[in-house]
Amino acid sequence: MRAVDIIMNKRAGKALTREEIEFLIGGYVAGSIPDYQVSAWAMAVFFRGMTPLETAALTDLMLHSGEVMDLSDVSGPLVDKHSTGGVGDKTSLILAPLAAALGIRDPMMSGRALGHTGGTLDKLEAIPGYRTSLTKEEFKNILIKDGFAMTGQTKEIVPADRLLYSLRDVTGTVESIPLITASILSKKAAEGAGALVLDVKYGSGAFMKNADDGEKLARSMVDTGKAMGKKIIALLTDMDEPLGNMVGNFLEVEECYNCLDGKIDRLSADLMEVTLELAARMAILGGKAKDTAEARKICEAALASGKPKELFLANIKSQGGDVEKFLSLLGTYRSPHHAEIKAASGGYISRIDAWKIGHAAVGLGVGRNRSDDPVSPTAGLQFLRKSGDPVKKGDMIINVWGKDPASLDEALPRIAEAVEYSPSAPPPRTLILKEVTAI
Repeated sequence: MRAVDIIMNKRAGKALTREEIEFLIGGYVAGSIPDYQVSAWAMAVFFRGMTPLETAALTDLMLHSGEVMDLSDVSGPLVDKHSTGGVGDKTSLILAPLAAALGIRDPMMSGRALGHTGGTLDKLEAIPGYRTSLTKEEFKNILIKDGFAMTGQTKEIVPADRLLYSLRDVTGTVESIPLITASILSKKAAEGAGALVLDVKYGSGAFMKNADDGEKLARSMVDTGKAMGKKIIALLTDMDEPLGNMVGNFLEVEECYNCLDGKIDRLSADLMEVTLELAARMAILGGKAKDTAEARKICEAALASGKPKELFLANIKSQGGDVEKFLSLLGTYRSPHHAEIKAASGGYISRIDAWKIGHAAVGLGVGRNRSDDPVSPTAGLQFLRKSGDPVKKGDMIINVWGKDPASLDEALPRIAEAVEYSPSAPPPRTLILKEVTAI
């Protein structure tokens, strides 16, 4: 068997056998098949796609390219959530302690920021002392103690995905639906959860720019998960505008803590709506509710009880964070390099483009263009007005903090350009477009 023949078969639109995929992926991980041949195969997949059987085989082979977390001795239910990424997408920080408050255990393996989307690990590491590099034993012990644990992907877990994702990022094949499916599901299966809720985002700030492509990705992941014996529900959600009122590493943690503390204002209403809908699906998959109405009710009651906030703080301590220091930084932990964006026109804010905000935020120091770029915990944006709000010309609408003065100079025009105005109020956004389940 030769890699070039496998590449040519996929280039011709043929379905590959499990043996062919295993030869290619196994050889890549072992180092016997070079980057340039896997790059050619990934581009062929990008244009030709994969059948559900091919995608399931690729996912399973990537999953078993390294260690798989054994959580069989942890009492369940074990349910996790995954988002395909967006700007201000911080739902995991609220969801994990909320699910734990319902008696659901959430083993969460998360990633870092790359490009215009934020990374959960970068946000958590903005908390003084918080550790996201956990051993398997630490991960399991914290999961049992707090009901959730937050860790990063190690070199031993799904090494095929770590290698392939880095290659896709520099070869223009990130948006391939089969490759996204295999990447996400292999990592989620490796972390040990038996059920998964997917937040599949579409819009300017997402990888999938329109609802049709978003639904195709949701369908691919749900059906592949079913073929692997996993229970999966996907929600198709809007990412045309930033979620919540904060974009930035510590800023987003702060917003989530405020929501857990009951301080939810209209600027965080969209964040909480998406979070509660995802939490409701976790409750259903975890056997805590029969339908979404009942699930939503118990999630809202758990949030109001204050227990999720207590679990959030307990987890900070469990993962090495300084709780008192964290609480003392709320409202003040900001870069000294600050500027304001004022309304360029009167009327209404009709839209805030998530893609433009995301790329401006990367320049501020929130995210990274390369995997080894540092990020700033104190850089970011705070929205004082959002789409649908009336404004007068000159009203302050966004606070901006940059890692240095030069980053502010570069980002401010981009941020101003992201805000659109209209003489009349825009129609309300549809945050949750639809639910996708296995057929």
